[in-house]
Parts: sequence; C-alpha cells; structure tokens
Amino acid sequence: MTVSGTASFSASQPQQPQPPSRPYDPRYDPLVAPDPGAGRAYAPTWWVASAGTPPEDDGPLVRDIDVDVAIIGSGATGMSTALYLAQEHGIQATVLEANQASWGCSSRSGGQGQNASGRLKRSQWIQRWGLDTARRLDAEIRGGFENFKQLTTQIDCDAFDGGHLYLAHRPEKLAVLEAEARVMREQFGYATRMLTAEEVRRDYCDEREAAGAMFEPEGVGIHPLKFTFGLMRKARALGVKVHTSSPVQGWQTIDGVHHLQTPGGVVRARRVAVCTGGYTGQALSPLLKNRIMPILSNSVVTRPLTEAELQATNFRSLTFLTDTRTLRFYYRLLKGNRLQIGSRSSVSGADAEHPVHLKLLTDAIARKFPPLAGIRIDYSWWGWVDMSHDMMPRITQPEPDRKIWYAVGYGGNGVSFSTWAGKRLAERVAGKDTGKDVFELPIYKSALPFPNVLGLVESPAFAPFRRIGQRMLYKWYWLRDEK
Repeated sequence: MTVSGTASFSASQPQQPQPPSRPYDPRYDPLVAPDPGAGRAYAPTWWVASAGTPPEDDGPLVRDIDVDVAIIGSGATGMSTALYLAQEHGIQATVLEANQASWGCSSRSGGQGQNASGRLKRSQWIQRWGLDTARRLDAEIRGGFENFKQLTTQIDCDAFDGGHLYLAHRPEKLAVLEAEARVMREQFGYATRMLTAEEVRRDYCDEREAAGAMFEPEGVGIHPLKFTFGLMRKARALGVKVHTSSPVQGWQTIDGVHHLQTPGGVVRARRVAVCTGGYTGQALSPLLKNRIMPILSNSVVTRPLTEAELQATNFRSLTFLTDTRTLRFYYRLLKGNRLQIGSRSSVSGADAEHPVHLKLLTDAIARKFPPLAGIRIDYSWWGWVDMSHDMMPRITQPEPDRKIWYAVGYGGNGVSFSTWAGKRLAERVAGKDTGKDVFELPIYKSALPFPNVLGLVESPAFAPFRRIGQRMLYKWYWLRDEK
C-alpha cells in the first residue's frame, strides 16, 4: 500500500509526465497560502499518470502584456470559458495558470459527470425557490449536462454513458431516495427508478453495504484530465494563449484596467474571468474573499483487479456510484479494471498527509467489497472542492461597474456543469447576457454569499470560525451516518 500523497508504479503502468523543478506540495491550503505556488508538479493521481502527454502551452509569462480578456485558472471551467469566447464570440482570451495545465480540480476529481451542480437536490430547489424556479433551473442544468455529454463524444476521455447509482448505505435511507426519485419523475419528467439490493448486486456490482439504490439514467463517467486537455487543445487551436507557472500574486485596477501581477510580468486586462474553483486563495480578490469554503477530498485507485476478483465482486458495469452518507463515498470501476474510490478527508492542508485519511478509504473498500480487502493501492491523492456557503454555484458579475466575473462553487458536482458554466460565463464576459431570462436564475443573478449561522445570518465575521464548525459537523455527520 502506498503512503497517502504518493504513487507506486510498475513497468506495465503508464508514467507521469516528467515533473517540473518545483515539487508538488500536498499541504497547500487555500485558506492559508496566498497562492498555490508557481510551476509545481501535478498531484500523483491516476489521471495524470494515464492522460498521456499534456497539450503544448505558452509557457510562463516573461514580460508585461496587454490583453482583452484574462482568465485565471486552466481547469474545465477556465478552458471551456476560453473555448466558447473564441468559438462563439470571436474573443481570444489569455489563460493564466499558477502551476501546470488543469493542475487543480480537473486532475484530481472523481470524474463523475452527473446531471447536477452544487450540493442541493431537486426537492431542495423546490423548498428554497418554489416549483416554477426549480423547473427552470432543472432545464438549465439539464441543458448543461447534455452539452457536456456531447463534448465527451468529441473528446477522447474514456467516457462511459451508464447513468448513476445513488446507493442507500443503510435501510432507513431508502425512503429518502424513494421520495427524491418520485420528485424527479413527477415534477421533472426523469426516468429515475428504484432498485433493490439484489438488483444492484446482480446487474452492477456486489456492493455489500447497499440496501438498495436510486438509478438515474443521466450520468457519464470520464477521465477528467483527458477531457480538460481536450478542451485545451480545442481552445488553443482557436488562438487562446495558456501561460502556465504564472500565478496571479497581485491585483490592482487602474482606470478600469486590471493589472494582474505574475512572477514574470504584469497582465493588463480589460476584462477578467476567475475560474479557480477550490484553489481560490483568500488574497486573490476581495470579491471572493471568505465566499468559498474549500473542502478536501481524498481519492485512491487500486491495482488492476484480477479476473477472480472481478467475479468475486460481480462488477458488470462501469456505471459510477455514490452512497447516502453526508460525507459521501464516490466510486466506480475504471477502464482497465482498477477500482477508484474517494470521500471527504482532512479539514486543513496541514493534516492532509495523516494516514488516517487513507485508512478511511481502504476500510471502505473492505466493507463495500470484502474480496478486495487489503488490495494494493497504486495511486493516492487529495484535492480541494469549492463549496459555496449556500450549497449552490454562481456564474456572475458580482459588481456591475467592475469588469470581473467568476464561476465557482460547484460543491463537488462540477465535472459536467463546469463546461456549461464556462459557456454561460463566456456569454457574460462578451456582453451577450442582457435581456435573457435565464440569467435571472438564482445561480446567475447574485454573488456568492458569506458564511452564515444556521442559515439565518450572513456575515464575513464568521469566516475565521468555519473550520471549527466543520470539525464539529464532521463528527456529527459520522455519528448520524454510522451509528
């Protein structure tokens, strides 16, 4: 078994690209560090090891430049924003990336492309905004999923269009899933259905904790780094510039022009789009300070399963799965017969390397798939998830008199929606969003909220205490889910 944050390789395994001179820092913490560094190596993920050679980029910025649009962040959101700006609006943006292309969420996520965004379910949309707004929001996010699905047919990203299994990890969770399945069928027209534990084990895999499941036909599992590299190739073919090893370490606005300080020079931009996800540092912009709660997620990938192990676990599909724990596990069999599983882990970057977080995942493998207990772990990593304080994303211009936009806050459900967020963000940056009803939806018309207490009071004054509350909530979630 590997130590968390490292990877082991054999001669038959694909190799990581040659790392740059600056090593990967597993302790990076967006609430502590002013920026994620410059030119650091990728995290040791299976995605990096198996993605092949990264696309060519334009290297670090080495002089001052003037641009029309600067995009901060080269993940799926940043690259799709650049792609759609060029493809649909004739605007060739310049992308600034602190480390390597798609270094953050896009090279560390679980690759589960769901028909969702943010942490709220559709029944919760109805409770918060009413049925009419919930249906309009569903149409928007469903459109985003279909756009993502189409992109996965154009980009070689190991896509598997097999839907999503939401597994009840305890019998009492079945009623919750049944109620949600009913809402999705009756209010939104989905072909969502319930499966018994026997049907799950017969048709998908012998997941021993499953008491049943809700099956959603909408779900495409992907190799997230191959996918984002594909977006990047498309964008660069249209003239987009991508400067790696170029973190924004200072930001001034002078006479309406944004001066973005990087280690190699200043980018003077008329318009700026921020697409930094869970890696958004507190010092980047006052418009984002204290508005994102970064949450760590751990993930591992095993060695390939043998034929005997595949038979013992009855894996019959590459359909991805999540369970009903509040701090959910997400898992699937990958192309090549490796098992990938992830969940939430450390509260802070300083504690990220503690072996207890790796044990959480290996213990889960042993519970869910007993024949795989003790299986060798070939890849182990973690990454930051961008959680908004009201559990829903924002794709918005927070202050109308400042030409700054952002798309963040996916809450772990950005694999599919990030590309649609990029498309909508491109419309907004290009000034094509006026008079369109869709931009009156909650995720478009307001800024990210500050932290709140019990959903009643919103204030930046609560920000220093968020991690204290997070630690308490994690203990409560565990007691509620496991006892």
